[in-house]
Amino acid sequence: MTPLRIALANIRFAASPDESIEFAIQAIHQASAAGAAVVCFPEAYVPGLRGVGHEIPVLDALYLERAWTKVAVAAEKKKLTVILGTERIVGKDLRITALVVNQDGTIAGFQDKAQLDPTEEGIYSPGSGRRVFQAGPLTFGVSICHEGWRYPETVRWPAVNGAQVVFHPTFSEAEPGSFRPAVFADPANTFHEKAALCRAAENTCYFATVNYGSEGSPTTSAVVKPGGTLQSYQPYGQEGLLIADIDLDLASRLLAKRFRGV
Repeated sequence: MTPLRIALANIRFAASPDESIEFAIQAIHQASAAGAAVVCFPEAYVPGLRGVGHEIPVLDALYLERAWTKVAVAAEKKKLTVILGTERIVGKDLRITALVVNQDGTIAGFQDKAQLDPTEEGIYSPGSGRRVFQAGPLTFGVSICHEGWRYPETVRWPAVNGAQVVFHPTFSEAEPGSFRPAVFADPANTFHEKAALCRAAENTCYFATVNYGSEGSPTTSAVVKPGGTLQSYQPYGQEGLLIADIDLDLASRLLAKRFRGV
């Protein structure tokens, strides 16, 4: 058995870009106090996802560098790995990305969102390529929101390349008149949480999805075991950290490694 404790930051959408940094640092401290080795944040948490009904000002690279530095300092102080949903500027392009910060505060790198939702295409540009990251005994990948829900290959690639856990930063909030679930993968709900179960089962790896905390949220943060069964989930609409103890030895990645294409 190779145990590891992870934390999913199911926290609310910040009122401002600066507040998003403050909330991220608070969550890092809370994850450390809970004994987690890794904490993952929702999609584009710093400064917040654009185009979904929240006012996000135009920001420059200096803001992002300042935000990342503050997060890195907190990661080093608390000695845990941080997967920060954020955005970055590449040339003239604005990308949705996940910044990975090592336990010593150094930057491990980025995983850009390569498969954009059609509604995002006028705001963001797609990245390209995939990679895996290391945190002690853990090898992990990142598949961001729309990618993980609809493109199984974005989860299979990191699993084939060693990832025992694929983290899935996402965003979803309740729409007027929408179904409001109380249990994970309710048959009356959309396909999304069923897809989370599939991503774990078809790759024999853990799948850890993390959403913003909001009232009536249509999906919630959850950890799915390598067999495709639910381990735990955050109560819908309840802010806070979802803490999960996982066994890396269960993530054999057997089915991912057996894939031969079509």
